[in-house]
Amino acid sequence: MDSSDQSLVARFLDMLAAEAGASPNTLAAYRNDLAKAAADLGTNLGAAGRDELATLGQKWSGLAASTVGRRSSALRRFYRFLVDDGLRSDDPSAALPQPKLQRPLPRVLSEADVEAMFEAAGDKAASGEPLAQRNLALLELLYGSGLRASEVISLPRAAIRPGQPFLILQGKGAKERLVPISGRAEAAVRDWLGNVPASSPWLFPTGKKHMTRVRLFQVVRQMAADAGIAPDRISPHVLRHAFATHLLSGGADLRVLQALLGHADIATTQIYTHVDAARLVQLVNERHPLADRNR
Repeated sequence: MDSSDQSLVARFLDMLAAEAGASPNTLAAYRNDLAKAAADLGTNLGAAGRDELATLGQKWSGLAASTVGRRSSALRRFYRFLVDDGLRSDDPSAALPQPKLQRPLPRVLSEADVEAMFEAAGDKAASGEPLAQRNLALLELLYGSGLRASEVISLPRAAIRPGQPFLILQGKGAKERLVPISGRAEAAVRDWLGNVPASSPWLFPTGKKHMTRVRLFQVVRQMAADAGIAPDRISPHVLRHAFATHLLSGGADLRVLQALLGHADIATTQIYTHVDAARLVQLVNERHPLADRNR
C-alpha cells in the first residue's frame, strides 16, 4: 500500500478499535486483508472505482469462498467508513465479488474420544510432572468450559480462584461473559499453579509471555496421540466444539449455550444442532401438542 492508503487504513482501524471495540487480532486481520486487496488491485485502494474492484472476482477465483467473502467484507466496511467520514463521495463496493458461503459443520468428537484423552492426560499428570499437570489443566478448560484458544492461553494467573465456580472472561470483541469452572478444572489448575513462577502474570507462561496458540495446538495434538486418537482430528477449537455439542446433546438450552460460548448471534450457535437430529425429532414427537393425536 502507498502512504495515502496506509493513512486511510490506519484511520479505519482506529475507528474499529474505538467504536466497535475490535480486538488486536481482528484489527490485524482487517489490515492483512486490506493490504492483500491493495496488492491485487495494483492501484490506490482508497481511490479505486467499481471497474477496478470488479477485476477482483477473477483475481480471487482460486481462493476459498470463505477467504473471498472475508476480503470483500473488509473492503465493504472500509469503503463505508470512507463515505461516512466524507473521505470519498461514492461507495464502489457493489462491484465486489459475493460468493455464496455455506457454514461448515464442526468436526465431531465423541464423548468416548474425550474420555480417552482425559484418561491419558490424567495418568501422566498423576506422576507430578509439571508439563503433564499443565496439559491436564489446559484440557479441562478447553473442554470443560468451552474456552477459545486465545482465551485459554491469555488467562491471568489469578483468573481461577478457589471455591469460585466461574470466571468473568473478556472474550472476542472485548465482550465479557460468565464462564463455568468445574471442580475438576479448579483442582487441575491448582496442581499446575505450584509450578508457575510467582512473578508471572499469566496462568500458562512461556518465558516472559504467555503460551502461544501454535504451542497450544501442538500440545493438544500430542494429548490426542497419547490417547490413541489421530492428531489431525483434534485441535483446541474441536474441543470447544465438543463442549458445545455434548452440552446440547445432554439437553442444554440453545440460548444458554450461546451465552456460554460468547456468540453474538444465535445463528452461530445453531450450527451445533446438527449433532443430535434424532434427539430433536424425539423432543418434537414427545412434546408437541399434536404428537399424541391419531394420524
